[in-house]
Amino acid sequence: KKSSEGGVDVVGGLDECNLQKLKKLSVIVYTADKPSGSFKQDLFEHVRDRFSMDIPPSLSINFVHLHEVKYLLEKPKRFTMILESLGTMQLAWNALHTITPHVFIDTTGCAFTFIVAKILAGCKIGTYVHYPTISTDMLSLVWERRPTYNNTSEITANPIITYVKMIYYYIFAICYGLAGSLADLTMVNSNWTKGHIQSLWKLARGGIHVVFPPVNTKILEDISLSDPPRENLILSIGQFRPEKDHILQLKSFALFLQKYDGEMKNSNVNLILIGSCRGNDDYERVDQLKGLAKELGIQDHVAFVLNQPYSVLQDYLGKASLGIHTMWNEHFGIGVVEMMAAGLVTVAHDSGGPKSDIITNPWDLKAPHKSSSNSNATGLLASQKEEYATAMYEVLKKGPLSEDMLKVRENGRKASKRFSDEVFMDSFKEVFLSSSLLK
Repeated sequence: KKSSEGGVDVVGGLDECNLQKLKKLSVIVYTADKPSGSFKQDLFEHVRDRFSMDIPPSLSINFVHLHEVKYLLEKPKRFTMILESLGTMQLAWNALHTITPHVFIDTTGCAFTFIVAKILAGCKIGTYVHYPTISTDMLSLVWERRPTYNNTSEITANPIITYVKMIYYYIFAICYGLAGSLADLTMVNSNWTKGHIQSLWKLARGGIHVVFPPVNTKILEDISLSDPPRENLILSIGQFRPEKDHILQLKSFALFLQKYDGEMKNSNVNLILIGSCRGNDDYERVDQLKGLAKELGIQDHVAFVLNQPYSVLQDYLGKASLGIHTMWNEHFGIGVVEMMAAGLVTVAHDSGGPKSDIITNPWDLKAPHKSSSNSNATGLLASQKEEYATAMYEVLKKGPLSEDMLKVRENGRKASKRFSDEVFMDSFKEVFLSSSLLK
């Protein structure tokens, strides 16, 4: 199975394995897209444009199209996790009934497909987990009755519904753990993900291996840190999904403009939100965000850039001074790494992968003027709009060419090299070739 980013990562890693050791490796990609005469070529071109990655012809890749049963992936309105999981099991049965591979690799996070692949089809299972379907943090969020995009205020306000949801979550978590433990090789994309998978997949064999996803840091390192000087642009990168919390970005930016209007007057600071929309729901969300920007009175300082090729993102990465990321418990944070590699001073959410793996030496906002205590800082962490607004002010007030900010940019770029394409390929090869999948 293949999801956009994880699938591309794994296909690239398999190509490296093929060149190194496996001369007859053949890859089958199950896809819900309709077939066409130019499907393979169009897909590879999209991969090149979107991820700046080439899939070489030396790797044998064939596609199994499951468009006729794509309805199995439709998201139900209630009992989403269990019904989606049952749908993926049916989809896996259709896929494996068409062609049954020796090794089944999942990059979508659908652990319940392992039951079909392992028990019914007899495949060995490899998985690259980007985000657990359920996590201990999700359980805590429901128990503490905190409202969020998938735990509405109607639920949190009713203790009976909350307890019923908790029982449902716990039962699902147990089933998810048992299904996930069928994997013969488990790779995860961050230490945050590893911690949650370890707590759920208690019977997992072969250990759980952290393999950071690849980021093309090399192409971004060519962007100059200071020539020409960066503009007063704040850049956000990410799909327009509810969990990305673009609302927090707009509210933080509005507070920044309101609180520091006098000191930042005539600075012409703008917020650019760049990302993709998956469908009508995302486009409607963008319209709602535009409405919120107007309501906050910041519409003239905010721009939305949708569904553009990688070259457009590169252009903005070369102009912006500051990057912003607001997703709570982001599993890794490729956008955060891209911004650091491009030389942006990056403010990420104080949780998940950005906290555990990426910005491990954050700038101390409580002592912003004591540069000696921040000499190793690679970025900043925040969680509330007040913290984000303060971070925006401290970074932009100093200016893009200040000694402090240049040091943070240099440190951030250096730290981003830990997540390069080369590091990923080496890590993937080491883990994959030493596993039991091909024995």
